Amino acid sequence: MTIPFLDLKIQHQDLRSELTQAFNEVLDSGWFIQGNQLALFEQEYASYCNTKHCIGVGNGLDALHLILRAYGIGAGDEVIVPSNTYIATWLAASYAGATPVPVEPDLLTYNISAELIEAAITPRTKAIMAVHLYGQVADMDAINSIAGKYGLKVIEDAAQSQGALYKGRLSGGLADAAGHSFYPGKNLGALGDGGAITTNDDALADKLRMLRNYGSQIKYKNEVKGFNSRLDELQAAFLRIKLKKLDQWNQQRKALASIYQQGLQGLTSLTLPSVPEWADPVWHLYVVRSARRDDLQQHLQSLGIGTVIHYPIPPHLQGAYTELNLSPGSLPISEKIHAEVISLPLDPYLSIADAGRVVAAIRQFYA
Repeated sequence: MTIPFLDLKIQHQDLRSELTQAFNEVLDSGWFIQGNQLALFEQEYASYCNTKHCIGVGNGLDALHLILRAYGIGAGDEVIVPSNTYIATWLAASYAGATPVPVEPDLLTYNISAELIEAAITPRTKAIMAVHLYGQVADMDAINSIAGKYGLKVIEDAAQSQGALYKGRLSGGLADAAGHSFYPGKNLGALGDGGAITTNDDALADKLRMLRNYGSQIKYKNEVKGFNSRLDELQAAFLRIKLKKLDQWNQQRKALASIYQQGLQGLTSLTLPSVPEWADPVWHLYVVRSARRDDLQQHLQSLGIGTVIHYPIPPHLQGAYTELNLSPGSLPISEKIHAEVISLPLDPYLSIADAGRVVAAIRQFYA
């Protein structure tokens, strides 16, 4: 019996009747863009994140990019980004015309190191983009303090942290604005691409609603050069159903992560996730590190256990960013992480027994 890394079929089979009803309601309404379902989802997700505004957009990358655009950040500006992240964080800065400036992570949490940010700030720096990687929130109080000292905007990349807590406060409401992804594999995932922005900034929210819709508030009246990035009615309807399940699903993720944490203790060749006392992660991914990562992955695959590497190549070594002239060895902490990480199966529908099988298989590898 195989254990897939992620099985969305089970999740959607469980929700099939509700999803089908939502589909039929949208189909029968005849309204597919910026209608009632989107308005309701925006209200519900803003309430969930404890923010005043939620603006639905086409995907998580658009969410981050449009925040930068709305703040007027562009050509000649710099945006501090983590060196250890998915490339979308960097691309958002590039799309806005700014330059991403990477800062190394804390090797324990894999999130951007607040202690290293200040040294990367220049007169051109306009914003800090903090990624809550793998479902654990970055040290936002420290980051906000640095930003306040230099007059910088702080943007959360909350693509992987829906429902995560930082000192009792929810991800998505810990900075000037936050970008969210509803890619199908996320803790709150659509049945296609989708994204959103949460913020308490009224002026920013107004600008974002224009930017996502061709720069228009009134149809055929375009006040600025905008974009076409709108969360559609079907995805909003599906997300409303899943949002009601999110906290329950996150609790199930935590239970599975606990099995891994306890079951894999004592393996000196395996580095387990580290959780600061102020963090309450939602375990979008359960990521371990091993110097024998590739051999471990092959061993698990031979036993029918699926794994994924998040991520094999850091952004600064991708062909997309050759112009930054960041050669191998220039960001050694990030490079070490990318060379060693492997994500184990973890989703709300993974059984306790299967999680135990994964633990046994890993212990067998290191025996």
